[in-house]
Amino acid sequence: MSGIVMTVFAAFGGMLFGYDTGTISGIIQMNDWTRTFGEPDSKSSTGYSVSTSRESLVVSILSAGTFLGALSGAPAADILGRRIGIMLACVVFSLGVSLQTGSANLATFIVGRFFAGLGVGLVSTLIPMYQSECSPRWIRGAIVSCYQFAITIGLLLAAIINNATKDRPNHSSWQISISIQLIWAFILFGGMLWLPETPRWLIKQNRHEDAARAMSRLRSLPMDDPVVKDEIADIVTALNEEREMGQSSYLDCFRSSRNKIALRTLTGIALQAWQQLTGVNFISYYGITFFTSAGIKNPFLISVAINIVNTGMTLPGMWAVDKFGRRSLLLWGAVIMCVCEYLVAILGVTISIENLAGQRALIGIVCVYVGTFAATWGPVAWVVTGEIFPLNVRAKGISLSAASNWLWNWALAFATPYLVNSGPGNAGLGVKVFFIWGSTCAGCIAFTYFCIPETKGLSLEQIDLLYQNSTPVTSTRYRRQLIVEYEGRGDSCEAIPVEEKNVGPWEMREETKT
Repeated sequence: MSGIVMTVFAAFGGMLFGYDTGTISGIIQMNDWTRTFGEPDSKSSTGYSVSTSRESLVVSILSAGTFLGALSGAPAADILGRRIGIMLACVVFSLGVSLQTGSANLATFIVGRFFAGLGVGLVSTLIPMYQSECSPRWIRGAIVSCYQFAITIGLLLAAIINNATKDRPNHSSWQISISIQLIWAFILFGGMLWLPETPRWLIKQNRHEDAARAMSRLRSLPMDDPVVKDEIADIVTALNEEREMGQSSYLDCFRSSRNKIALRTLTGIALQAWQQLTGVNFISYYGITFFTSAGIKNPFLISVAINIVNTGMTLPGMWAVDKFGRRSLLLWGAVIMCVCEYLVAILGVTISIENLAGQRALIGIVCVYVGTFAATWGPVAWVVTGEIFPLNVRAKGISLSAASNWLWNWALAFATPYLVNSGPGNAGLGVKVFFIWGSTCAGCIAFTYFCIPETKGLSLEQIDLLYQNSTPVTSTRYRRQLIVEYEGRGDSCEAIPVEEKNVGPWEMREETKT
């Protein structure tokens, strides 16, 4: 139990990700921030406003930093280790937060946003990697999903603190919101001093005794326990096979092989891209701006309510990922989000801003959409990304996937103001932008069906066998065969009756334990 708690604690890194992402939505709407970093505008109630280009730069520069940070995560993980890499990310992130808090001009604020993004990018690569390599197979999905849960808690706290400080008449209105992030970085840094390094990285460094000691702590079992010995032996065997293929590079992530590494890499990259294309970060980055333009009163409170839904719905997703599997949650999540986003778009263009019932319906559908994302694509995308890569390219594969997430995050954060805002040089789509998000969710359905295998309940080494001997469409059946074979060795694992009929790719079915 203590080993599970240690691995779950690492998810706290999601707080850095979520809070930093969520706080900017409110900050750019605060009067003092607009006066400090905006431009004179006689038409504005405050006498100042932020241009579309400046708003786009301030919001999206974080994602530029996270993109580079995610790519830097691979060498940091392989050279320094997963644990030390996370501690380095905390230091870089704290530098960025300090620069933002003390900034007196826009240039300093932007530089601070970039360095904070660099730290968040490192975290987004290293935390899922650390958790996947340390978690027991039977609960790995739920543990890695805790990372997404921490992200949603960060988003919720950002909304609450922004709402509490927004009316302050001085710099403290936005400085408090930003500087609180130093607390999250300190907690994560301090916790990682106590946590062990991942056994897989230690074995890769030929530190077998240290690996056995770390595995013993993580499983709360003696070093000579058969479970500990078997897991270490499986890791050593898999690593030796991979070493026979030679030293890996980023280019190796795209080579065709029996292990289908190129397919796995492209799947991870595309999965993180599609997660961003669901449009959920439109609500995170520009939700308050959007609700204000839609005529909704108290947009800050609406943002808090939506983030409560986001946080609350992540919990059933954490439970469901190891009950119903990754593939089914992604499929059905994309279907529901697709319907919701088309409904938001249709409702938005057919009702007036004075229609109170229509505004409530719009908020309700947005809550269903955000809740569905929180229970499916939010956590599951990180779970799949953290477990589909073999050890010799895991750091590089996860870093490429996380970099894809942040590249699309940057592109959407940069482009959205131009798509949504009115005025010269802007598309002026407003609520019609949800037609775009609905169409991209339709693409998520097709992608999941043809490209995402079912990996529930498998060890990271068994996932190699799954890719070698099945396709995503047939993976559910082969996965059951692997688990039955594993049980035949006498190990404890999830028991699935051999006589069970094939489960269709769309069927969400709980599998029983003995």
